[in-house]
Amino acid sequence: MIGCGGFWRKVFMMSSGATELNTFYPIRPECQSDVPPTRFKPRAGKTLSARRWHASFSADGRLNIAKVLRRIQRGGVHPSIKGVVWEFLLGCYDPNSTFDERNELMQRRRGQYDMWKAECQKMVPAIGSGKFITTPLVGDDGKPTDPSLIGVSTSDKKVLQWMQVLHQIGLDVVRTDRALEFYESEANQAKLWDVLAVFAWLNNDIGYVQGMNDICSPLIILIENEADCFWCFERAMRRLRENFRCSASSMGVQSQLSTLSQIMKTVDPKLHQHLEDLDGGEYLFAFRMLMVLFRREFSFADTLYLWELMWGMEYNPNIFSKYEDPDRTKAKESSSAINDKMLKQYGKFERKNVKTGHTEESYSLAIFLVASVLEIKNRRILNEAKGVDDVVQILGDITSNLDAKKACTEALKIQKKYLSKAKKA
Repeated sequence: MIGCGGFWRKVFMMSSGATELNTFYPIRPECQSDVPPTRFKPRAGKTLSARRWHASFSADGRLNIAKVLRRIQRGGVHPSIKGVVWEFLLGCYDPNSTFDERNELMQRRRGQYDMWKAECQKMVPAIGSGKFITTPLVGDDGKPTDPSLIGVSTSDKKVLQWMQVLHQIGLDVVRTDRALEFYESEANQAKLWDVLAVFAWLNNDIGYVQGMNDICSPLIILIENEADCFWCFERAMRRLRENFRCSASSMGVQSQLSTLSQIMKTVDPKLHQHLEDLDGGEYLFAFRMLMVLFRREFSFADTLYLWELMWGMEYNPNIFSKYEDPDRTKAKESSSAINDKMLKQYGKFERKNVKTGHTEESYSLAIFLVASVLEIKNRRILNEAKGVDDVVQILGDITSNLDAKKACTEALKIQKKYLSKAKKA
């Protein structure tokens, strides 16, 4: 009989290679050749395993987040526990809460989601049916095209705006992660559609924008309960929503591109000037990387690894209370001194920001990550790029060749260099 520790070691080693990752995210046979190889491999002693995760909780359920962050930043999270770990990284739960407190919050949230979903279902019966829509529900005249929708008041601007995007969500769902066996199931595709549809209804200021499907999809796969998945996506969008905010003349992600330009001008003025000379000074070539957090640059498994590294390094122990009670949290942060013990509860990237007082939310790790990619390709860009198209091609070569851990390590170095130079300036 295997003891508890031996059992978890056996489970971990059985799932320790890239080949075994396919048991968690199986790829359709006909798509095998089109999918970039996965570099991430769970490593005993580095990756956060199920055994170490469970051992990080006290008897009543309080999580030693500092211990967990150290492990994540060293080697990511084992596939078997990614979903539950991500709920903490994204701020769904307070690490200092008990099992009972989290269960109560979870049940309350599930009830809230069910209520919102029922509200949407009254207007569009396809929601929650296990199917989804890919054809327009509203004609050019603003009237419903589907007989089941007769009686729905499209004179309400919010209702009309929401119904106009539902088929676009459906079209994007069909295109989402098509190489994965998971999405061969219409029920799984419908689950993605439902979550995006409810989110768009509740957030009519941004509605739905292409790319949200790429952010939501991994959560659908990792988190079984749809309501829990919705809340995790809602938290993820809290930090990303400005990227998706559209106006007649710009996309929100352009503010991050501007920040990227400022960082590169500071840390590598020669490369920045070269990009300026190529009319690439607005850094639009990095638009997609920032918009969907490198979903196109990595394999599915490597994307998950990159995201949890980033979220672990950006982690702020006040993230839960910030989302639940932002005004009170802001007042608390401004009035309390942070000691070394508290600093250990921050991720590496956020810890540096706190220590230097550089806490602007616009300076996300993703921006420094893009800067690290530019630095990795510095020589090629300077020597080979004769136009912006060349820059795009050079950066495109990183697919399947970029090491997520190395890129994050380089991003931290660039952050340190930037903060040092910015302070002197």
